[in-house]
Amino acid sequence: MKILTYLFTLALFLILSACTDSEEEVVAEEEPEEQEIIKVAYVDWESEIASAYVVKEVIENRLDYNCEILSVTAISMWESVAAGDQDAMFGAWLPSLQGHYFSAVEDDVVFLGPNLENVEMGLVVPVYTEINSIEELNDYKDEFGGKIIGIDPEAGLMGSTERAIEKYSLEYELISGSDKTMTSAIDIAFEEERFIVATGWNPHWKFARWDLKYLEDPENVYGEAEYIGTVVRQNLEEDMPEVYAFFDNFYWEASDMEQVMLWFTEEDMSAEEAAARWVSENEEKVDQWVAD
Repeated sequence: MKILTYLFTLALFLILSACTDSEEEVVAEEEPEEQEIIKVAYVDWESEIASAYVVKEVIENRLDYNCEILSVTAISMWESVAAGDQDAMFGAWLPSLQGHYFSAVEDDVVFLGPNLENVEMGLVVPVYTEINSIEELNDYKDEFGGKIIGIDPEAGLMGSTERAIEKYSLEYELISGSDKTMTSAIDIAFEEERFIVATGWNPHWKFARWDLKYLEDPENVYGEAEYIGTVVRQNLEEDMPEVYAFFDNFYWEASDMEQVMLWFTEEDMSAEEAAARWVSENEEKVDQWVAD
């Protein structure tokens, strides 16, 4: 009898042990370790789509963090980083375009400096034209058809161009439209090797697609070149030093951004695919961003 009781007790113990191990395995499967998520805010401009997706690609495939990117308005981008709801933004157009946003939250964010410099605006023409300055436009009125091809009439660049027409006494009509109509007109002009003058700014994928040049602006109507900066939330360096170091190192040229923009706007490629391709083709530069 004692032997039977012992055997029964042993069997019960083994059964309960197996059940406990199984339950522990289930709990382990149900509660995986959470991975930190890096949150990046951006404005839905082609230039900022390019930088946001490249940053996301590096974070996820070189630093092994998850990354969420959120499209917001310009003011919300600044305010969300200042509040700590987003970790970073890479679309601070400074010192003029978004300077008022920066001033409002300067004490609540960390500014890491430019990530892309020599941002310009002005009038652009094909490099095959002889003209080099806005002052020369009236001499080529017939070749250009007396028209400057513009974009959205509400854009600040259009206001600057109206001032340029007045300042330089240009005998030209400013044609409003959209970014698409402007680039379509440039495309046709290049196919036919015709003269065309259009409103321009960079970074923009048109500079990766066609050989364009800015006309000199001796009266400085379009202002000095600006830059695009990186801004992060307070305490990011302490919380995620590796990510902070990458953000601090992140710097590229307009030609880099324009290549990414060209791929996802003109070559039937998604922003994710364009970013992944650029990162894979520029490993040396990315290595510098994520270096210890």
